[in-house]
Amino acid sequence: MNTPENSPPPVPAWFQNGFHRFLGSFLKRHFHCVAIDRHSRFDRAITSGEPLIVYANHPSWWDPLIAHFLNRALFPNRQFYAPIDAEALAKYHVFTKLGFYGVSLNSTSGAGTFLKQSLGIANAPGTSLWITPEGRFADARDHDAGLMPGLAHLCTRLDDGWVIPLALEYPFWEERLPECLAKLGEPFRIRDCSSLSKPQWQELLTDRLRETQRGLATLSVARSSEPFDQLLKGKRGAGGFYDSLRRTKSWVTGNKFQAAHGDQFE
Repeated sequence: MNTPENSPPPVPAWFQNGFHRFLGSFLKRHFHCVAIDRHSRFDRAITSGEPLIVYANHPSWWDPLIAHFLNRALFPNRQFYAPIDAEALAKYHVFTKLGFYGVSLNSTSGAGTFLKQSLGIANAPGTSLWITPEGRFADARDHDAGLMPGLAHLCTRLDDGWVIPLALEYPFWEERLPECLAKLGEPFRIRDCSSLSKPQWQELLTDRLRETQRGLATLSVARSSEPFDQLLKGKRGAGGFYDSLRRTKSWVTGNKFQAAHGDQFE
């Protein structure tokens, strides 16, 4: 049971709703699309009140914003929370109103604070906890680095709940802007792994994340939008002077102007 000391920090709904109005238009300007592997979407049991942890690889500066967007798209009844570097949060304190909380994982006291705060959030009803345990930016195809131990420690301290790996990539296909591709791995229950030690949890979490990344890499290399559900449709075409010329040519020839260069995510 949560006490006032370890309850999740409040997130003003009015502020978060305003942020998502901004976020949608912001992502549309910077991505051709945001899409998720259709076969990795699910709703079984995950909408219940049990703890939910989503942990992902960390390929880009965009990851926290994409996580916030995906949480609303996939788990709209859960409030997003995510740890972030304490020094960065001090510079951008407004992020505390969006569910981010500061941690300093390079110290024993910081690791203890992370565990206490994360347990409080995970055990609170109607929350989801999003973590990037690589602890650094890493290429989406770089699977060599180990995960930081905090997530495994957290899982050993929870009585039950769901853990879901998430793979992210930002490949360029046929458009000026990149695609944002996501794939959820198979969820697994904490109580089904209750006998695991911390090292065994670490191995399980690593294997499940890398397996999900390999699955997304296969889809990304195939360069086909067919397996994906498009969650957000961004800008098409080259923009600017080049698209003005193309538009003029279409008008002169009587053809319909097509801003997109390919047939992906139309």
